[in-house]
Amino acid sequence: MTHYTEEMNQLKESLLAMASHAESAVTRSMRALVERDDALAQSVLDDDNIIDQFEVDIDDIAIHLLAKAPVATDLRLTTVAMKISQNLERVGDSAVTIARRVIDLHTEQQLKPYVDLPRMATMAIEMLRDSISAFINHDPDKARAVVPRDAEVDVLNRQLHRELSSFMVERPANITRCLNLMVISKCLERIADHATNIAEDVVYLYEAIDIRHSGQKVHESKNPGS
Repeated sequence: MTHYTEEMNQLKESLLAMASHAESAVTRSMRALVERDDALAQSVLDDDNIIDQFEVDIDDIAIHLLAKAPVATDLRLTTVAMKISQNLERVGDSAVTIARRVIDLHTEQQLKPYVDLPRMATMAIEMLRDSISAFINHDPDKARAVVPRDAEVDVLNRQLHRELSSFMVERPANITRCLNLMVISKCLERIADHATNIAEDVVYLYEAIDIRHSGQKVHESKNPGS
């Protein structure tokens, strides 16, 4: 195995480890909300530097690889890895924001049963997991299937914002809690956006097609040799 191959493998392994940490951060922040567990929320805040360090390390490896004038396929992999890393770091940031809001929410009684937020979290985490799986398994079709699911999360986010807005109008004492829940909902919507970005990057990596803004997001993948 050449040194270049070793570095390329290190890049992939670091990216997968970062994805695992990012997913865990989202999962723990939402568990902290549902279970009213401040210590679990605090663990998300404490671990944020781990995800940040992954991004720095991945950028360092990628820049080093780019300096070696890789062939086109390796060039795409290296640049896409940097973009995926950036999206994962933002997923981690969203998890931290959720954890902070959770700690704030726990200073008061729970406003309402949590139904839509855990549902949104499950959808966003599954999108993230499927995007990374598509990357690992060289599966652009699976990546394409992630993209339209983002609209479902957007719908839930809008519905929840309308519901919480009505709560605030009906009873001003609810405003602080409602605003915190709105922020959490928006964070989950952004996590789904980042999963979508990763899915689009995976399609570009394996098909050399940029499906952003192209109308091809939900189309079938191109035929081999076309």
